[in-house]
Amino acid sequence: MTTAPAPARRTPAGDTGSGVHATARVQAVSNGRATTLPLLHGDGPFHLRRLRPRGGRARVCVIGAMSAPLGGDRLAIDVTVGDRADLEITTAAATLALRGATTDHATYHTSLRVGDRAGLRWLPRPLISACGSNLRQTCAVDLAPTARLLLREEQILGRAAEPPGDLTTRLTVRRDGRPLLDQHTAIGTAAPGWDGPAVLAGHRVTGQLLIVDPRLEEAPVQPHLLGNDPAQGQGALVPLTGPAVLITALAPTTVHLHRLLDHARSLVPLGL
Repeated sequence: MTTAPAPARRTPAGDTGSGVHATARVQAVSNGRATTLPLLHGDGPFHLRRLRPRGGRARVCVIGAMSAPLGGDRLAIDVTVGDRADLEITTAAATLALRGATTDHATYHTSLRVGDRAGLRWLPRPLISACGSNLRQTCAVDLAPTARLLLREEQILGRAAEPPGDLTTRLTVRRDGRPLLDQHTAIGTAAPGWDGPAVLAGHRVTGQLLIVDPRLEEAPVQPHLLGNDPAQGQGALVPLTGPAVLITALAPTTVHLHRLLDHARSLVPLGL
């Protein structure tokens, strides 16, 4: 059953609780032959559209119905993939974080839960941190012991010829109730040195791929450095105890970033 999104209105600047408060929800279950979507609930800026399935995998696209996140917005996406279900979620366009009518920060929280023998491909397009924006983005992942995950995150720090806004991101992943990854990044005026040689070294595009798959226990991947020219971007492929692989990269443009990530992904011999 699909629930239509409720109309969202922005509270005038200066009012208590200014900004949009919205949560979109997706639930995927297996009927023994394919994955179905009994819950597909859009809200506020999130319009959820079913895409043509691939094999037994259900697919959903998140389409922006309004400008968001802006200052003061409180946004969330909640995804549950039941046992043996297989789901892919993407977005129609990049997410653009803007200043908004209030100086309050915006929050964007993603909650992903994946059951036993289930798979989730979380593949949103990049987040663009525009000058003057202030966004706190978090993603919490809870995996069953036999769950599979392919997660992609990309950030573009500022539009053309402008500095980025303030951006903090945190990714936490638990597998079988135990911590697998806890990663925190801070960009902008509140994070001195973020653009220095020890952090981004002048690059304006960052990205990572996280792959979690029980098959990595039998086919472990070795650490690998990515990129021979620092000016064209660099990265690293690092195996995690999980079994999992984390691929991170920095680059001057999204084209260079995707070359690094695609090359690294080809080094992981799994059909994800």
